[in-house]
Amino acid sequence: MIKSMTSFGRARATVGGKDITVEIRSVNNRFFDCSVKIPRAFSFLEEKIKPYLQSKGISRGKIDVFISIDVIDTPDVEIGIDEGYAAAYLKALCELRDKFELKDDISVMRMAQNKDIFIIKKSEDDAERDWADLSVVLSEAIEKFIAGRAREGENIAADLRGKVLDIKERAKKIEKLSAEDTQSYRVKLEAKLKEMLSDNRIAFDENRILTECAIFADKIAIDEELVRLDSHFDGFEDILAADEPAGRRLDFLVQEINRETNTIGSKCQNAAIAKLVVDMKCDIEKIREQIQNIE
Repeated sequence: MIKSMTSFGRARATVGGKDITVEIRSVNNRFFDCSVKIPRAFSFLEEKIKPYLQSKGISRGKIDVFISIDVIDTPDVEIGIDEGYAAAYLKALCELRDKFELKDDISVMRMAQNKDIFIIKKSEDDAERDWADLSVVLSEAIEKFIAGRAREGENIAADLRGKVLDIKERAKKIEKLSAEDTQSYRVKLEAKLKEMLSDNRIAFDENRILTECAIFADKIAIDEELVRLDSHFDGFEDILAADEPAGRRLDFLVQEINRETNTIGSKCQNAAIAKLVVDMKCDIEKIREQIQNIE
């Protein structure tokens, strides 16, 4: 089952005296790129979040994790002040006041509105408890996030299968037209030679016709390309059905499908085949664009 790289998951709960909200959003990216926004008082938990996401099977995408934690019950908690941050914040407020000639309403309560000024001093046990509380809500958000990826992945897979089916049908038409092309060439060549030779009273050489037709057939032969295309189509379906990240593998396979299609186009001597090749290349490009959404 393939998964989309675009999704959203949100969860909220009150755990361990804390009101916790987690939102996870993602868009396309070639690699795993995770950004976490969490209150400074709990920033020590950030290093646990990225590997936790990866442990749930999230391997690609630009992931943004937004975490809000409001402490509503704080027994036996010691709160300190980040003096360096508080001084810088106060300096910025004073500069803002002076530059724009604002009313000076800087006060303790005004400063206290910035929660990042405060440091919640925790023991190692407290830190583990905070992670356990957060992971409860984080897990729920990840479940919803992954479910969204799976749903979108199903839609993408259905679209890809439809486009591959169109390409396969065009390949079958090309195979039939190619066989007809060789036979048509023989008839035209034979008629032309008979006309030319009869004017010069030269005997008709059947072997020469067979030789020329064989050379032409070899020149436009696309049997190998069609066989490889069939193999690639089977491989495409296998990747779609596999329960592992598929984006990079599908991207590589589409390059191979495009290569075989280009070869067929370069060999064709038939306007109808040329049109079918163009249509195939259009579908291949659509598939390539859609694959960029897959994990």
